[in-house]
Amino acid sequence: MHAHHDAADSPTGPRATEWSTTPVTADLLRGALEVEHTERGVLPHRLPARARAQCTDGQLAMAEAQPSGVRLVFRTRATAIELDALRTRTAYRGAPPRPDGVYDLLVDGRPAGQAGVTGGDVLLVDLATGTADTRPGPVGTVRFSGLADRLKDVEIWLPHNETTRLVALRTDAPVEAAPDRGRKVWLHHGSSISHGSDAASPTTTWPALAAGLGGVELVNLGLGGGALLDAFTARALRDTPADLISIKIGINLVNADLMRLRAFTSAVHGFLDTIREGHPETPLLVVSPILCPIHEDTPGPSAPDFSALGEGRLQFRAAGDPAESADGKLTLSAIRDELSRITEQRAAEDANLRYLDGRELYGGSDFAELPLPDQLHPDAATHRRIGERFAALAFGRGGPLDTER
Repeated sequence: MHAHHDAADSPTGPRATEWSTTPVTADLLRGALEVEHTERGVLPHRLPARARAQCTDGQLAMAEAQPSGVRLVFRTRATAIELDALRTRTAYRGAPPRPDGVYDLLVDGRPAGQAGVTGGDVLLVDLATGTADTRPGPVGTVRFSGLADRLKDVEIWLPHNETTRLVALRTDAPVEAAPDRGRKVWLHHGSSISHGSDAASPTTTWPALAAGLGGVELVNLGLGGGALLDAFTARALRDTPADLISIKIGINLVNADLMRLRAFTSAVHGFLDTIREGHPETPLLVVSPILCPIHEDTPGPSAPDFSALGEGRLQFRAAGDPAESADGKLTLSAIRDELSRITEQRAAEDANLRYLDGRELYGGSDFAELPLPDQLHPDAATHRRIGERFAALAFGRGGPLDTER
């Protein structure tokens, strides 16, 4: 590790801060399956290159490169930390800008600050025409200062919804890799709800909250729009080391109107078979969709309603015909019935496979109290509720992902 000496913006005490620069390498990152070295910094990926090469869908490419659950983890005495980062934000033409991404700082496992980054590229999407163009911008710096002058474990959780290239890490004391605390690794796959859409920050997505409460290390493969039973995603889950695994399946298959019941059943079996090739006895929990009234009995696709876009609100509606569910078009009700049936059938030979009805995480009384603002995605308060419920139902004693087992 080389230190270079340069004056800080504001000298503290009698002399300027002396910064150590630490290369951002894979051993400092948790929650990423792969790290790509680009001309403009280190880009954490949540799907491996082989998976990305098998899919040309721009939505999936965007989702897997948004570092939900990815954090820099190290041990240091530093009282000041700077991270140079290049973000890519998505903006929608005609709509107010989305909130800036948030970096959450944890010191010894406890919240110790939040910051944002300026600059960065903007991906400008025109929802009416389906086109997008990128407007380049400069690298920004995330700063945390005034930290306690003692050896401590530091985690910087990257924005869950903002593609982030990590350019440089600077500290006013040397950095070393954090020790393994011996926690179990929880590998989770789901849709944009698991990805963290509309959560307040990266440590308050429901999976991050649940992981904190359950005392497990999160690897979050929640992919906005991308929980589609893709074989390459199953292989990524198969090949990722984990002690506990959950998959939350359903809403994206309805959103995209991607398959009918005949294909769904076979795809779920294949997905589970593939995971089991790499994790034959790992506790595996299949979670069905949370309540989403527009799609309980009405098939997809989900269609955006642009009427409120000018006020910064995007609403969704179900564009399918309920009568078509008789022909195998998928609704959330049909998906829950089938996931429950498949899991029960397989559990006869797989003692470590369990099922959780997503409505136990968020159901009718929750919708009455905390409705889905755009009819699809939970808000920040609802992420907290889902995270707390999942931790209690899944990680608790006797639960399907009981951490004491």
